[in-house]
Amino acid sequence: MAGPCLPYIKGMTLQIPFDNSYAALPDGFFARVKPEPVRAPSLIAFNEALARDLGIDGLDDPDLAALFAGNALPDGAAPLAQLYAGHQFGQYNPQLGDGRAILLGETIGTDGIRRDIQLKGSGRTPFSRMGDGRAWLGPVLREYVVSEAMHALGVPTTRALAAVRTGETVVRERPLPGAVLTRVAQSHLRVGTFQIFAARGDIPALQTLFDYAVARHYPDATEPAAFLDAVMRRQAALVAQWMSLGFIHGVMNTDNCSISGETIDYGPCAFMDSYHPETVYSSIDRFGRYSYAAQADIIVWNMAQLATALLSLMPDPEAAIEPFTAQVHAMPNLIRAEWLRRFGAKIGLSDPTPDDATLIAELLTLMQTDEADFTNTFRGLVDGTARDQFTETAGFDDWHARWQSRISGEEDPKGLMSAANPVLIPRNHRIEEMIAAAVAGDDAPFHRLMAAYATPFADDPAYADLRRPPAPEEVVQATFCGT
Repeated sequence: MAGPCLPYIKGMTLQIPFDNSYAALPDGFFARVKPEPVRAPSLIAFNEALARDLGIDGLDDPDLAALFAGNALPDGAAPLAQLYAGHQFGQYNPQLGDGRAILLGETIGTDGIRRDIQLKGSGRTPFSRMGDGRAWLGPVLREYVVSEAMHALGVPTTRALAAVRTGETVVRERPLPGAVLTRVAQSHLRVGTFQIFAARGDIPALQTLFDYAVARHYPDATEPAAFLDAVMRRQAALVAQWMSLGFIHGVMNTDNCSISGETIDYGPCAFMDSYHPETVYSSIDRFGRYSYAAQADIIVWNMAQLATALLSLMPDPEAAIEPFTAQVHAMPNLIRAEWLRRFGAKIGLSDPTPDDATLIAELLTLMQTDEADFTNTFRGLVDGTARDQFTETAGFDDWHARWQSRISGEEDPKGLMSAANPVLIPRNHRIEEMIAAAVAGDDAPFHRLMAAYATPFADDPAYADLRRPPAPEEVVQATFCGT
């Protein structure tokens, strides 16, 4: 699919220092395809700070909307749609791929890190199947806000570089305004990228992919077992950090699991309000496969699929099954250690012990019983308002007394808790309010959320209203993928 002829914009000043490596891989890894131009692009947001980090020049270019809508290609771009497969809710799909995303190319930033620049919602590709290749405004703004908030929270994540209205209508359950997101990632390599070549028995391609992933992400992990261990460690740390913030990815399919260890593919994602370990928001997760608490088990399952794919690279795959299985079976201990470290910091412990897991679990049980707000309870341990989250206060008072005794020997528990417990998270009802306003043509709530979530650990009175959990009529019962 060659795509339409894209125009050259006279006087274009934006310069992206592309240094494309994925496009140099064999053609079987992707399809070369250009974005489909849109009718009337208009810029909603452009992340100038991120652009500078990427080494992009000409940030005052008046044609940013056209560029980030896909109406024009910057010099040096090598647009393509990546090929991959994946398990979706446990069922293997032998071919997926970028059905509505196009990788423009890569840059090496001012920090020396190579990153992808990708348009999402930029039209059909050979992997679109029955889809239109487009995105509507709601999921674009949700991903922009949540991914940038996650970055500010210190979570490894894809980033948002630009959001553009297309001036066109996208039909989902109803006609909706179209939009394009430009996102940035250390790569878009997925577990599913390895799965497709392993399932096809294309060992030369799998070896090429492995060598590429090692060089790009894990240069010290030159053997499959070492590579698997490195990916598992990053994923264990990532999921534990998600859980420490009450974040629920919502669709942890293997095609949404990044080899780099970044949070990727924000679809029906959400942050919990009231704590419950079985919380699910995704409208398509009918059986809770990707619930809040299940995330720790699912990431192990995903890594088992990666291990299965990597077996094909071993000289004797049968002999490698037992040691690879042992590696995967050790992963829950990695997650528990990361979970304890994260939650220990949330209650002011610099070096938590396994015994402290009981103290943390007791608080979580109290929160579940009393439907206490996850974020406000933990932040309340910093400012002394945690008790306000409970109606049955006797249990909390007993826990609080034992907790105070435990942290009495800590050097700076309040400082540790202040850095681990955000004041603000992107609450679901605020995201939905913002999207509704943007659909009506008002971008002010979007820009206000972006300003607030840029400093989520700051207790700024100007954003005090954003700390409030939803009223009963504001509760968001379900979130959607937006495809």
